[in-house]
Amino acid sequence: MRVVLLTGSNAPSRETILELAAELLEQSVGPILSRSRIYASQAWGFSSDEPFANQALVLDTELSPLEVLDAALAVEQQVGRNRAQEQEQKQITGERYASRVVDVDVMFCDDEIISTPRLKVPHPLLHEREFALEPLCEIMGHYRHPVLGRSLRDIYQELKEKQSTDNV
Repeated sequence: MRVVLLTGSNAPSRETILELAAELLEQSVGPILSRSRIYASQAWGFSSDEPFANQALVLDTELSPLEVLDAALAVEQQVGRNRAQEQEQKQITGERYASRVVDVDVMFCDDEIISTPRLKVPHPLLHEREFALEPLCEIMGHYRHPVLGRSLRDIYQELKEKQSTDNV
């Protein structure tokens, strides 16, 4: 199975962290077939002085989708993510999201549509997130979203157009 992951970090050493996460994901999930360059973006859904770095990875795996999720969560923990600390920060700020050392999201598992309490694939907010679509478009822009039925490039262009009209 081909699995598409998005890594992100807004820690001070974010690019080094993403490189380490990619190495650990390759060891635990499977070989990386393709990777985007690292993109910089502003925080999405909360306020942060630190920008994010994001990278899309396509891996070949023998793991099930839930095993991929478990491996991704284990890599987050290995790299230093502290979800309890993030939860405390969210309670203080009242925001839905918080800064994080690393985040690994499962975007796609082949063309599967998965909806369980633990895993939703394709990622349900992908079409709203420029920071995810931009690196994905670099390496798989023609890929058709299995739910929306449109290419990632078309979804990305539509989002950018919507944002430009919203900002006018």
